[in-house]
Amino acid sequence: MITLFTFPQTRGMRAIWMLEEAGCEYQIEAFDIRDATAKSHPGFAAASPLGKVPAIVDGDVAMAESAAICLYLADRYSDAKLSPAADSPQRGEFLFWLMYTPAVMEPCMAEAFGTAKANRVSNGWADFGSMIDALTARLSDRTWVMGEDFSAADVMLGSSVNFLQLFGIMPDNAEVLTDYLKRCAARPAFQAAAAASAPPSD
Repeated sequence: MITLFTFPQTRGMRAIWMLEEAGCEYQIEAFDIRDATAKSHPGFAAASPLGKVPAIVDGDVAMAESAAICLYLADRYSDAKLSPAADSPQRGEFLFWLMYTPAVMEPCMAEAFGTAKANRVSNGWADFGSMIDALTARLSDRTWVMGEDFSAADVMLGSSVNFLQLFGIMPDNAEVLTDYLKRCAARPAFQAAAAASAPPSD
């Protein structure tokens, strides 16, 4: 049984979505990272040295960071066919798009919020407009980022496109991305993750 440390309305939704897609048995331990005492939990501290969610414990494996968790689950629980094999010609582009969220989308979202300065030349993530253009071009002629097969990369990208919409920074002319998000949101695993990540009702 995998233990997932997470908290509502965080990147932990990605981990839940991935666990659901992979068909893994898991239990959730809600962790409010704003609570300093919560971080002293030995299992959580071992899994997440920076005290961030999501983090998982799977037997002897303890790890954090949503992209790493998605890759780990896709590779270890390969029956779900959520990642190309290590020797597949598609492996390289799969890894690129899997890492597109932390390496490109999230820094560009910080620019959109005004907390980071745009500089397409010196910043490794280019800029917000370039990020949107590249992702739109990739999805313009395919159902999922790797083609017709859903993969762990779509968990990362789909959750980030969802954040673009939730935070009100989705470009007005982003029909390709809004259609992609609709396909993601129609998946039962996405719906289960969204429900599990919702704030508790009063």
